[in-house]
Amino acid sequence: MTYKIKRRRFLKIAIGSAAMWPMLSRADTYPSRPITLVVPFSAGGPTDVIARLVGERVGAALGQTVLIENVTGASGTIAGMRAARATPDGYTITIGHWGTHVLNGAIYELQYDLLRDFEPIALIANGPQLIIARPTLPPQDLKQLIVWLKENPNRATAGTAGPGSGAHVAGVFFQNMTGTSFSFVPYRGAGPALNDLMAGHIDLMFDQASNSLAQVRAGTVKAYAVTAPTRLASAPDIPTVDEAGLPGLYIAYWHGLWAPKNTPTEIVTKLNAAVVKVLADPALKQRFLDLGQEISPPDKQSPSALRVHQEAEIKKWWPIVKAANIKAE
Repeated sequence: MTYKIKRRRFLKIAIGSAAMWPMLSRADTYPSRPITLVVPFSAGGPTDVIARLVGERVGAALGQTVLIENVTGASGTIAGMRAARATPDGYTITIGHWGTHVLNGAIYELQYDLLRDFEPIALIANGPQLIIARPTLPPQDLKQLIVWLKENPNRATAGTAGPGSGAHVAGVFFQNMTGTSFSFVPYRGAGPALNDLMAGHIDLMFDQASNSLAQVRAGTVKAYAVTAPTRLASAPDIPTVDEAGLPGLYIAYWHGLWAPKNTPTEIVTKLNAAVVKVLADPALKQRFLDLGQEISPPDKQSPSALRVHQEAEIKKWWPIVKAANIKAE
């Protein structure tokens, strides 16, 4: 073998090794500084609470701090843009849910793509909704409620967190399935709507269990059913929609974590491993149950599982939203 041939081979090996070095180095050293977790809603809400519970533990697992950045406005779309345009180096990730990463795509003219502009990290938890009412509303169960609504068309009022919110879309889905009609009353968030429900100013809500379960337990609102195929472990006395007479009305505020597109696979893998580790913690599982959230089973916690789930949810909900002509205001 001539000297020139040997030299060319050596250079090829050297160049290849040099090209791989940044990738290997990046994987070995990540994370070397704090990670920012973008939360699309204000502090204290259900998504923020979940983000802080998971973020603190993921940071400990990775040996770095996870900083919470609350970016509010436009039902999470401002945070979505912030996260989609972040540098894809693993130091900016975002939490989102059924509303931000499914419904918003059918309601808003987004400047980013919900699927192509993000790398899924992990599906965290599922939080079904509760069909709740003011305590003085006459119907005592879900079947009676449906009959009462049909006998009193457009008489009842249902509070929502605004046009296109999960509560609004859930109410439309309920109307479609039952042939009922009632008016929607938009609020600036689920909290004010729930306050008016407790005060008797509105009749109904389709609300996240994590938001209203405490009020159900206190008796300030009554629950007709949970929008899931199984009962909540934290509220086993509330029947499922199947048991209550409306099978198939499944609605869940599931939460997931995403990174910007082109975030290196090895970094996504490291983040996923940390999330999977903390989700196995019995103390965290119990904390989630207390919030009306159930951690996703291990086979649903992979990046690919989150992608498949998100795609299935888009396929299910976008036609419902568009048929109802739901628009952001």
